[in-house]
Amino acid sequence: MFASMHPCTSVIAQEFSGSIINQIEIEGNKRIHKETIVARQNLRIGNSYTKRMLDDSLKSLYATEWFEHVTLEVDNGILKISVVENPTVNQVGIEGNNEISDEIIKSELKLKPLEVFTSTRVKNDTKRVQDLYRLKGYFSALVTPKVVKKDQNRVDVVFEVQEGEATKVSKIFFIGNKKFNEGKLESVIQTKESRWYRFFTSDAYYDPDRLGYDRELLRKFYLEHGYADFRVKSAVAELTPDQKEFFITFTIEEGERYTFGDIEVASEIEDVKADSLKKLLTMSSGDWYNSKLVEKNITLLTDSLGNSGYAFVDINPKIEKDEENHIVKLTFQIEEGPRVYINKIIIIGNTRTDEDVIRREFRFYEGDAFNTSKLKDSEKRLKNLGHFKDLKIKKEPTLEPDKIDIIVDVEEERTGELSVGGGFSTIDGPLFETRFNERNFRGRGQDLSVSFTLARRSNSFDIGFTEPYFLNRELAAGIDLYRTEQKQQQNESYRQRIYGTTLRLGYRLTEDIIQKVYYSLRRDEVFGISQNASRYIKEQAGINTVSAMGHDVVYDQRDSALDPTEGYFLGFGNDLAGVGGTVRYFKTRVFGGYFYPVHDDWVLAFVGRGGMMNRLGKNVRIVDRFALGGDSLRGFEIQGVGPRDLTTNDSMNGLRYFTGTAELTFPVGLPNEFSVKGAVFTDVGSLWYTGESNVNVVDKASLRAAVGAGIRWKTPFLGTIRVDFAKAVKKEKYDRTQFILFGFSTRF
Repeated sequence: MFASMHPCTSVIAQEFSGSIINQIEIEGNKRIHKETIVARQNLRIGNSYTKRMLDDSLKSLYATEWFEHVTLEVDNGILKISVVENPTVNQVGIEGNNEISDEIIKSELKLKPLEVFTSTRVKNDTKRVQDLYRLKGYFSALVTPKVVKKDQNRVDVVFEVQEGEATKVSKIFFIGNKKFNEGKLESVIQTKESRWYRFFTSDAYYDPDRLGYDRELLRKFYLEHGYADFRVKSAVAELTPDQKEFFITFTIEEGERYTFGDIEVASEIEDVKADSLKKLLTMSSGDWYNSKLVEKNITLLTDSLGNSGYAFVDINPKIEKDEENHIVKLTFQIEEGPRVYINKIIIIGNTRTDEDVIRREFRFYEGDAFNTSKLKDSEKRLKNLGHFKDLKIKKEPTLEPDKIDIIVDVEEERTGELSVGGGFSTIDGPLFETRFNERNFRGRGQDLSVSFTLARRSNSFDIGFTEPYFLNRELAAGIDLYRTEQKQQQNESYRQRIYGTTLRLGYRLTEDIIQKVYYSLRRDEVFGISQNASRYIKEQAGINTVSAMGHDVVYDQRDSALDPTEGYFLGFGNDLAGVGGTVRYFKTRVFGGYFYPVHDDWVLAFVGRGGMMNRLGKNVRIVDRFALGGDSLRGFEIQGVGPRDLTTNDSMNGLRYFTGTAELTFPVGLPNEFSVKGAVFTDVGSLWYTGESNVNVVDKASLRAAVGAGIRWKTPFLGTIRVDFAKAVKKEKYDRTQFILFGFSTRF
């Protein structure tokens, strides 16, 4: 008697039950050893068997997926196991795919070369490929697997893909919205209607998972605007008969807008005074209810308690809604939480950046006690690296109640900047520029930059390298090599050629205070002086060696060093030239800025700078003094402001200066995909004092001012294009003005 090849079929007649197995024989195996087959079934020599035991053995052998066919036969105490092995996969191929690369598809497949082939695996992999295309919006894609038999019981598996047309979102409808129009709500959700300019994003293709995310985004948006009863009643996607487009309909119920009622802080921790914590809250009774503000205040209270030594606290917002009067009573309930330790820090999504580059930014280690404040500092440091387009940090429970895992999910950003080509600079005129900057060189977080510029008035070459963790310590060590040649002054009255090198070192004094020190050595030549140039410029002719050292100290409380929206920074620096060389001076600089989020993407920024120089012995050269204009004072040419020789109209630059800027950036109403922002600004400043008494030089410390507007366009290919239009509204008659300032860079 023998068993059927189907593992769920009865296999042995009852007369064999209870008999003893004296021998086991294997037939048909070629790759798989006899001992391996015997070990993977339940029957053993010397043991009696039953019909159920034979059934279980058959199921066990089929469960290995090694065999296409298996039979069991018992004859006179001999168990005969006859098998037909499944073939092995020789190679896996993809044909007909254009929208998704072979590498991405193969990474999702379970069938791999040298692994066992089964029809179930082929079926599952076919579905995986189809799901990949569905995520890209190709709902009409057909995937057909083909199996090509080879010698030695091998097969090639080829997935033939007919991609068809991408299934786009033709229209998004909102039903029940009264407080916000459809345009505003569409800007909130991630799914977008198909438009010609959305060719570089997949958001205009239907994705069922994204639809669920959109529901949550709508809910979050309404709760942040006070609609505490808001709910999404349904989100329905309807596919057109030709399967080329989707219509999506969100049916919502907005409810009424709520205000905050009584706001209290209640503490169950004996030494924590609720009244003192209540003073820290940033909302008041009568303000519009805002769930984001609630979360922000939870963070504020948590940080305050953490800084006071209470690292293990739970703060739960207790919300009581008065639906008749549309008031939310809020109580921040503070409880002493259990002591929690960090089990593992798990990093995912870092396809380019080395894991230790991410780990070294954390303010804690595996095994340390969990601290919310340190987690927040770590997240800020990672974002300030500028290596990631998106970064999420979340806490995950483990099997041990007093331990958590920290999950760091990153999406890599293009960290290189490259621009090659010609253009027009409002400062240097026509130019050719090649610039390369990689802020995550080799995935190690190192910064490498190379640039070459050739313009009508200047040419330069620079190369720089920075190692942010020199000697495996938090020391940012760097070196720069450069050569620059410029025609100075608007009338090109002289030329300056510089060769030099700079050594740099930066380190943290505290988490928020950074100091940078440097040493610079350069050869500086002033030549080609025009016969009509100022006699003061003629006195600058010749070659000098500038040996200088300096430092900067910055206290930074911005939410981001790269693209700040709130917070402030303050700093100062000094430079001393005269550590050898032929040039001597002492320079002091101060700077600071404040950023305030006015509303959504509207950010108001105030930035100020100032400086003074003192001579050490002889007068400070014109080329070493401060210059003002261009980027530093829009509305005026570079060297367009400050002391000037009225005889030749040459700028003398100055030893004292200050500038101040107030700028408001805001969305201009275009879809978010365009990444275009507008700006209005006013710049003020002054430059004065040459340290010399010259009757031909006008040297006034009068205020200059300009107002203007601009565009900031973050393009996917050319980087950020910046155009500013500025008009000088307060100036001296000898100042040189400039109406437009333009520039760009690109990132890869």
